[in-house]
Amino acid sequence: MVLTEWNEFRALDLRELAGRMACPRMADLRNVYSPGDVRAAGFVAYEGVGRRG
Repeated sequence: MVLTEWNEFRALDLRELAGRMACPRMADLRNVYSPGDVRAAGFVAYEGVGRRG
């Protein structure tokens, strides 16, 4: 779950993060990441809260 817009979280290696998770899912409450980038990194589920489309 992403709850902040801090630059440290904008620069995460999403592929590595997904690889370390048993079931890679992300809830992005700040819409820091694009859904396509997250899914391309290996996440099976992504929800950008408040994002349209």
